[in-house]
Amino acid sequence: MTRRPLPEGLRRETLAVRTALERSQHGEHSEALFLTTAYVQADAETSARKFANSEDFTYSRTSNPTVRSLEARLAALEGTEAAIATSTGMSAILLLAMGLLKAGDHVICSRSVFGSTINLFAKEFGKFGVETSFVSQTDLAEWRSAVKPGVTRLFFAETPTNPLTEICDIRALADIAHEAGAILAVDNTYSTPALQRPAEMGADIVMHSATKYMDGQGRVMAGALCGPNRLIRDVFGPVLRTVGMTLAPFNAWVVLKGLETMALRMKAQSDQALAVARWLEGRTEVARVHYPALASHPQHELAMRQQSGQGGAVLSFDVKADSPEAARAAAFHVIDSTRVVSIATNLGDTKTIITHPATTSHGRLSEAQRQAAGIGQGLIRLAVGLEHVDDICDDLARGLSTLKT
Repeated sequence: MTRRPLPEGLRRETLAVRTALERSQHGEHSEALFLTTAYVQADAETSARKFANSEDFTYSRTSNPTVRSLEARLAALEGTEAAIATSTGMSAILLLAMGLLKAGDHVICSRSVFGSTINLFAKEFGKFGVETSFVSQTDLAEWRSAVKPGVTRLFFAETPTNPLTEICDIRALADIAHEAGAILAVDNTYSTPALQRPAEMGADIVMHSATKYMDGQGRVMAGALCGPNRLIRDVFGPVLRTVGMTLAPFNAWVVLKGLETMALRMKAQSDQALAVARWLEGRTEVARVHYPALASHPQHELAMRQQSGQGGAVLSFDVKADSPEAARAAAFHVIDSTRVVSIATNLGDTKTIITHPATTSHGRLSEAQRQAAGIGQGLIRLAVGLEHVDDICDDLARGLSTLKT
């Protein structure tokens, strides 16, 4: 059944609900879940023609209608020509690097990004002769001075960062990258296109861990790259077909459903996170709160410009302590005293999640790497969900109010 073509100029909330492939002959209203590995061809000639055309359905490692619907929706939301879905967010970064880099190439990356991203560039790609320079998230001069003319191929930034919520100036970084003949890739997991569209600010590639706010309920793993056809289809497509970091159709279907409510959830969870952040700022046991929508955040004005006036749903805070050992003990006490929020390492769920970054998401980094990234033993990350905000604060107060000072 042919869909009526969508008019131009639709808002993101509408695109998140309506963008998809054609309906089948049955006319289903919800996008269909195609659980199949292979596709029957009419004859050998048709099979040969379809295998020669990467856009046709032949084998689900290379293409699947449910996954294709998700890719179309993601591209529409980010305002890019195309998107390619992967099995996880980290596999999306792997695909990015495998498609763009070779031995002898150079990458410039924020030192404040997710711990696994640091390890992927520094350790795994270092094995194959790709060099990575890690620089300050917020100091443009460091990015510029790290450029190696003729060798630097990729700038990689995450904004806001995990877990300190540092903000980079996307447009300024794009200018520096393009002057150097490099590509700028931006991890937009925290903000999602509901709050921020990096491609509109000059980013060449937008990366996502769709496991987080795109799913929104902690159910499945997924990742994606969004960008122009010349990269998504011509560069990354062949790599994905060969290597196979493919998104499962069921996971794609779950994320499709999550995207329909993403804008509502991001607004509600951002409002909740701001209320919790303001409450934490008033606690004498807390040394500092990291949250972009607070006026105390160093990049507050930039964040509000880039993120549609919202801070997102993730914040972190440092508990007061006299030593790293005391800070860790205090952080563990606050975390272990909770009864409502979940102790887990994910984020993006409707359920609030609390974690200790120094021993989880950044636990495999060296102490020097953690210190460079600002990850102290007293730091706690909170991914705020949709429980009543007073219940979240009361839960944190159980531990904060009983800290030994």
